Amino acid sequence: MEIIGHGFLAGHLAPIRHRHPGTTVLAAGVSCAADTAADQFRREAELVRETARRCRAEGRRLVFFSTASSGMYGGSGGAGREDDAVAPQTPYGAHKHSLEQEVAAGGTDHVILRLSHVVGPGQPPHQLLPSLLAQLAAGRVVLHRGAARDLIGIHDLVTLVDAVLQRCGPRATVNVASGAAVPVDRIVDHLQARLGVRAERSYVDVRGAHTVDTTRLRRLVPESARLGFGPGYYRAVLDRYVLPAATAGTAAQEVRTI
Repeated sequence: MEIIGHGFLAGHLAPIRHRHPGTTVLAAGVSCAADTAADQFRREAELVRETARRCRAEGRRLVFFSTASSGMYGGSGGAGREDDAVAPQTPYGAHKHSLEQEVAAGGTDHVILRLSHVVGPGQPPHQLLPSLLAQLAAGRVVLHRGAARDLIGIHDLVTLVDAVLQRCGPRATVNVASGAAVPVDRIVDHLQARLGVRAERSYVDVRGAHTVDTTRLRRLVPESARLGFGPGYYRAVLDRYVLPAATAGTAAQEVRTI
């Protein structure tokens, strides 16, 4: 497996590189859902097009990481299914959806993976959990009123990606998520309880509540039931990756057999 990129996802995918010959994983590009910078969108689009052209010429399969965030699914009526029409609610969601369409129309075998909110060591500071921790440390947290987020641990994500790439068809789009969205207030409650801190909360009203449907993922990887997904999964993820006691010694990659 060829991995393009040197960041969070690329680093954690490296240990399964040998398992997927003939596959190119594009683990580079815009990863901040709040980003609206046209130059960053343009650079990612150029990278996707060039990589897709090369994969088509060389007969390689392209893996493109998209998003299952509210930016993608928030305007779709809440179903969060891969085959349903979507109405992206943010520039980031619209950008990722546009690139999905280009990849799908480009003539190369491809797998589009729509990821929920990934949690794990080494993730960039703008992502959900590092951002919440920084706000808690500062004593004030700004939350989207009524928002819920589907968290998935990076090692479980890699396990699922590994299985999906072995089993999916030559042209597929798959949500990769736990399937259990949790109110952001509960995430903050758990962090505060474990860290022994209290922060003032303020709220902004943002449209686009959504869920992420994992029916296709569970059909492809029925063994995912062993990963502990469910209403309490987010607490295990936070304890494992966020708290100092849980994060000690987790730098090494771990892929579970499921």
